[in-house]
Amino acid sequence: MLNKNVQTFIACDAEYEDSKIVLFGAGFDGTTSFRPGTRFAPPVIRSESFGIETYSPYQNKDMLDYSYFDSGDLELPFGSVERTIADIKQRSDTILDDGKLPFMIGGEHLVTLGSVKAVKERYDDLHIVHFDAHADLRDEYLGQQLSHACVLRRCHELVGDNHIFQFGIRSGDRDEFVFAGKHTQMHNFSFEGLEETVEKLKGKNVYFTLDLDVLDPSIFPGTGTPEAGGVTFEELRKAVTLVCRSLNIVGCDVNELSPTYDQSGVSTAVACKIIREMLLALS
Repeated sequence: MLNKNVQTFIACDAEYEDSKIVLFGAGFDGTTSFRPGTRFAPPVIRSESFGIETYSPYQNKDMLDYSYFDSGDLELPFGSVERTIADIKQRSDTILDDGKLPFMIGGEHLVTLGSVKAVKERYDDLHIVHFDAHADLRDEYLGQQLSHACVLRRCHELVGDNHIFQFGIRSGDRDEFVFAGKHTQMHNFSFEGLEETVEKLKGKNVYFTLDLDVLDPSIFPGTGTPEAGGVTFEELRKAVTLVCRSLNIVGCDVNELSPTYDQSGVSTAVACKIIREMLLALS
């Protein structure tokens, strides 16, 4: 059994035994290719979450009516990518073994690989829904295959062809888009086709990974790899609610907030609100 963190995400302070959803932080940015800082996201998100309400007028649901548990941040060894992935997998294993849903707050996007590995061991026919500005399908980046630029390529090796559904993608090298055309279901620039995808995936086991830089950087500048263009907050809110409410989500994560690049705190507030909407939609 996991111990409760001293400071929790808003309303995520129920007892472990009573909670179906368990949060944990994976503050890692060891392979960040542009601007580091995502290692600071989980504790900042917890602190700033108390600036929002537990009640969602969008869904007419209140977090106080449900039980969530925040198990705190992993102490990750920044010098070892392999050990970091293993530690994330171990925390996800613990949560899954207890029949609960792991909800990870990153961290750069490579952290997703550890959680997906844990989920895949339990659900053979696993599908992944991926929101992002970047394809993350490189086979290697600067000679490294374990990189946030390669994370969905590594996940593809686990789940196979046409089990990854990507939305909002607007950046990547040519080879990534060629690979996607053969091996994933990629929807560029927006959430067009999401409703049809949700219908297709109903009844299947789904891992949901959200890279917050899918948002327009004028809404979410606090990220390590800002990419011009992107979706609005309202488009993202509706999309995450649809996915989390409609599908059998067996694991999920939110990643790529770098709070130091937005001193206004707006990017962190956006992250907190999206997390709240996801938790309520999953409940």
